[in-house]
Amino acid sequence: MKNKLFAIALLFAAVLGGCKQAPKGENWHVEDGVIVVDEPQRGAGQQSMLEFRTDPIPVVRVGFVGLGMRGPGAVSRFTHLEGVEIKALCDKYADRAHACQRYLEAAGMPAADEYSGEEGYKQLCEREDIDLVYIATNWQTHVDIALYAMEHGKHVAIEVPAAGTVEDCWKLVDCSERTKRHCMMLENCVYDFFELTCLNMAQKGVFGEVLHAEGAYIHNLEPFWADYADNWRLEYNQSHAGDVYPTHGFGPCCEVLNIHRGDKMEYLTSMSTKSVNGLKLAKERMGSETFACGDHIVTLIATKSGKSMEIQHNVFTPRPYNRMYQLTGTEGFANKYPVSGFTLRNSQIDRNLLPDVPTLDEHGFVPDEVKAQLLQAYKHPIHQQIEEKAKQVGGHGGMDFVMDYRLIYCLQHGLPLDQDVYDLAEWCCVSELSAISHANKSMPVKVPDFTRGDWDKVKGLTFYE
Repeated sequence: MKNKLFAIALLFAAVLGGCKQAPKGENWHVEDGVIVVDEPQRGAGQQSMLEFRTDPIPVVRVGFVGLGMRGPGAVSRFTHLEGVEIKALCDKYADRAHACQRYLEAAGMPAADEYSGEEGYKQLCEREDIDLVYIATNWQTHVDIALYAMEHGKHVAIEVPAAGTVEDCWKLVDCSERTKRHCMMLENCVYDFFELTCLNMAQKGVFGEVLHAEGAYIHNLEPFWADYADNWRLEYNQSHAGDVYPTHGFGPCCEVLNIHRGDKMEYLTSMSTKSVNGLKLAKERMGSETFACGDHIVTLIATKSGKSMEIQHNVFTPRPYNRMYQLTGTEGFANKYPVSGFTLRNSQIDRNLLPDVPTLDEHGFVPDEVKAQLLQAYKHPIHQQIEEKAKQVGGHGGMDFVMDYRLIYCLQHGLPLDQDVYDLAEWCCVSELSAISHANKSMPVKVPDFTRGDWDKVKGLTFYE
């Protein structure tokens, strides 16, 4: 009997030993070896914002919040748009708001009302004569300002990244769905000339089926850290792990792969180096002994249809600027950094469109003259409309003006915006999800479905005209 009881005790101990409790975080748990972040249900009175349209706004009345590094350029660009009234300028510091009046004066536009202080944006949002609030403040304040603006009936456009946590992504999604107001992230890189041309080529099947896409933000910020007011950006990197700035490289990849327009991200896994240069910088500037953001971060994402993406982040080490954009298709390849070029099967050349293209080496980039012909032949219709003016007005070579032009055009014509609130959430949530993954030895993390099941109701990305 004693031997039997002893055997039962051993078996019981073995069972207990094999049933180790799965790890759990504040907002996540593990299911079948995958970390799953909590997802709220759609609230009463909310509606999907897919393909959302409002009544046309022939003259869009705009208020700008945040006039430090990015905001003044936006004010200047908006003076070159037709059908726009700039009603209000707001910044924490009064002198910054006042300084932007010079752009309005130069354009012969009426002076705008000025607001300042920590909560000056509230007075701006409470006005009845503003349709759009354009937010270019530091990252930490994006969500609060956007929520307040939407609750007061305003459409919002938010600089990148619009949100830094999954919870804040859901807040923006839910508020947009509840208030029926557009909430767009100002991701300018999706409007860059190479990216939009490649998108057009992909949609016309030039690359075959695109199976893999890569993006990155590799930009040594060492000369610029001192330019961020109150040291906000370095402090953010010091206290936040993960890819804190994913959207420049990530957004164009998601558009090509039709994320939430026929496909969706299933899970990601991420790995980070330790912080060396970041920590050194924080010690010198802040007296800090810790630094959360690694010097180099790599994140891999799998989609439901069996495709993949890779994004990288590095703002700390001396490297050539690299905002990678790379597409791998069954019939062709595109690459932007560090060398721009295409590799295509000869069968992919439309001889009616490009009759003079010679036989191509399918193991290397096409000749420069062929690349130039491809870029011209497949120039995106948006660039055909506005490229010349965009390059004259400027903003990162013109892509910022294209972004602003499209935002205003869609509002004026009552069209769905090119980027919706689900794009915003999907592209931004990678920050926290990548941090969760590499904090747990690169475990896969499920990407939330911010559309709540509607990800395949729209078939392909459309820029509406």
